[in-house]
Amino acid sequence: MAHSYKTIASPVGKLKLVASGTGLAAILWQHDDPKRVRLGELVEDPQHPILLETERQLGEYFAGTRAAFTIALDMAGTVFQKRVWEALLTIPFGETRSYAEIARQVGNPQASRAVGTANGRNPVSIITPCHRAIGSDGSLTGFAGGLDAKEYLLTLERRREQAAA
Repeated sequence: MAHSYKTIASPVGKLKLVASGTGLAAILWQHDDPKRVRLGELVEDPQHPILLETERQLGEYFAGTRAAFTIALDMAGTVFQKRVWEALLTIPFGETRSYAEIARQVGNPQASRAVGTANGRNPVSIITPCHRAIGSDGSLTGFAGGLDAKEYLLTLERRREQAAA
C-alpha cells in the first residue's frame, strides 16, 4: 500500500511528511539518507487529512505555541526500536536525556549504542523527539536533520519554556 506525502517549508528546511491510512509514518529531512527510513511507494497528496493536521501542528510548534503533539502515529520498526521511540515520547518538552538514560528506561542499561542506532532510525523526527537525545557528556550527537537543526529545535523549546516560566 502506498503512503501519501506532502512537502512543507520549515525553519529547519524542507520536510517531507508521510502518512499511511492510519497515522503519520514519517517526517523526512531535506537531505535525508533514503535508506534511513524505508517506506515503499509514495504518492503526493497535499490534502491528506493526517498531513494537513501534521502541518498545522508543526506550524504551531515552530511558532512557539505548541509543546505537545496529538497526531496518530504509524511508525514501522523493530520491537526494540519502538520501545526506544516510546521512551523518546516521554522526554518532557525543553528537556534532554542521554542515550544511557534511555537505555536504562527501556530496561537494557548496556544498550546505549543500540539506543543511538534506534534513535537514528526514528521515522517521525520532531514529533517523536529524537532531538532531545544527547551524549552522556551533554554533547549534541548525530541527528538525521543535522546538528544545526538539532540545536535549533532544542533552543526553540528552551526559549518557550523560559518564556512560560
